[in-house]
Amino acid sequence: MSDAALPLALDAMGGDHAPAAIVAGARRAIAELGVDVLLVGQPEAIAAAGGDELEVLACNEVIGMHDDPGASVRTKKDSSLVRAAEAVRDGRASAMISAGNTGATMASALLRMGRIKGVKRPAIATPIPVPGSTPTILLDAGANADCQPEWLVQFAQMGAVFATSRFGVDAPRVGLLSIGEEETKGSTLVKEAHGLLAAADGIHFVGNVEGRDVMGDDVDVVVTDGFTGNVVLKTLEGGMRFIQGKILEAAASSPEREQAFSVLWPALEPLVEELDPDTYGGAMLLGVDGVCIISHGSSSERAVVNALGVAREMVAADLIRAIAAAVAD
Repeated sequence: MSDAALPLALDAMGGDHAPAAIVAGARRAIAELGVDVLLVGQPEAIAAAGGDELEVLACNEVIGMHDDPGASVRTKKDSSLVRAAEAVRDGRASAMISAGNTGATMASALLRMGRIKGVKRPAIATPIPVPGSTPTILLDAGANADCQPEWLVQFAQMGAVFATSRFGVDAPRVGLLSIGEEETKGSTLVKEAHGLLAAADGIHFVGNVEGRDVMGDDVDVVVTDGFTGNVVLKTLEGGMRFIQGKILEAAASSPEREQAFSVLWPALEPLVEELDPDTYGGAMLLGVDGVCIISHGSSSERAVVNALGVAREMVAADLIRAIAAAVAD
């Protein structure tokens, strides 16, 4: 049986709104997208959330959002995250998806599914919305706080493959996140990585980019270490959430402003949808030997549907084989 014919293993117990939102998203995805879903979790909780008619891979343990990732994966071997990763490893599922503990999701995928041959470190690739254009792929967004220069080259290779497979970008432009466009700017890591990226074959390297460029349309893939990438990601999330809150607060401050906002809303709604993380379903853990999607902890039913859709697309695109070829080259 080909991977594309296998169900998608969905962690039913992970996330702030699990299992209700997870099960509801699975049901919608089955009905609307025609995907096959294997819910992984505690049968009683899944049934109570309305998933009693869905296929379930039963397990007894749950890794909480605040549990230690490494210790939890080692000790909670019958947890939904570990069992989901094992389902991919054992050929029972084609991909794993979780909105649960990010660190434990990474550890489960790495320890159970293993790395693609030649990959030094897996990286989290997060689509950053660019209104009116295709998203920018930011990686690493948190898997590796400390990095070596050659790892950033692999991040570029994997990110470029993902940008092509996920968003159809031809010859993705790769930028290195720094504090200035000049190649002499940045930390020792950035300077050394710049030299390696400039000399690397098969990478369309456009040089250093700055934080302001992440949501611009002059670069398709931005590579950085996981510490910096996660700070960038959380800063963007917080900033957009703050602005959205202030706009809604102003709109509700008087009847006249409410009326004006109702006139503007049809023009603003597409932008709001583009900026909503739920639209993209989650980030990809690139470098492990299987499709792994890490969804936001607050993922809604809609986010689950989109994550399952992306997982199916990446399996069909044979993303893992493409990354293996890029790293080998």
